[in-house]
Amino acid sequence: MTPSTMPACAKITGWVKCLCRLLVVFLVLASVPARADVARITHARIALSEEGYVLNADFSFDLNQKLIDALAHGVALYFVTELRIEHPRWYWFNKQIIQRRLEYRLAYHAMTRSYRLNIGGLHRNFDTLEDAVHTMERIRNLHVAPPGTFNEESRYEVTLRFFHNTAMLPKPFQLSTLANGKWDLGTGWLKWSFTPGMADPEKTIPEPLEEELPEEEPAVMVAE
Repeated sequence: MTPSTMPACAKITGWVKCLCRLLVVFLVLASVPARADVARITHARIALSEEGYVLNADFSFDLNQKLIDALAHGVALYFVTELRIEHPRWYWFNKQIIQRRLEYRLAYHAMTRSYRLNIGGLHRNFDTLEDAVHTMERIRNLHVAPPGTFNEESRYEVTLRFFHNTAMLPKPFQLSTLANGKWDLGTGWLKWSFTPGMADPEKTIPEPLEEELPEEEPAVMVAE
């Protein structure tokens, strides 16, 4: 083999090793049985603060064994809290006023034996997976809209959900999600009505009108 071909061969060999390792992880995780996931929204409200309207919400969920093993093998998991506020119109489709997404990235670092949780451009390290999950389960004072965004006398419809974003998984695992629902984790959409003139930081929202729709700032963080 001539010297000119050696770097190319080394590069190809590196890619082959990487693919082999990924395949091994994929096969291991595919063979792990997992229970059905239960995730739900236990509390949600739109409150009025000095800066405007904010979201406070609590979720309840557990990661199944497949997701835990994925983390242990170096696969990062991505989660999303999605909020929509619409103004109902009897003569046409609802008018969307607000759409807000809060994105999380959860990863395990074997060298430090800690879990790193990113929320946007902020991050925090945790010694245990339970503590990292607990942080994702609580949203406090998430800014939704500045004062004056809504008509105080109008009624708006709010929908909220939390889910595991499987589209962010490595490609081989995305194929697995098509045939294996164990990768899925989500609350479904929670829906309730909201009248801005009645928003009060000391009062929770009324009971949700509807729990499911058809498919279609936590603890202090450290800046990057």
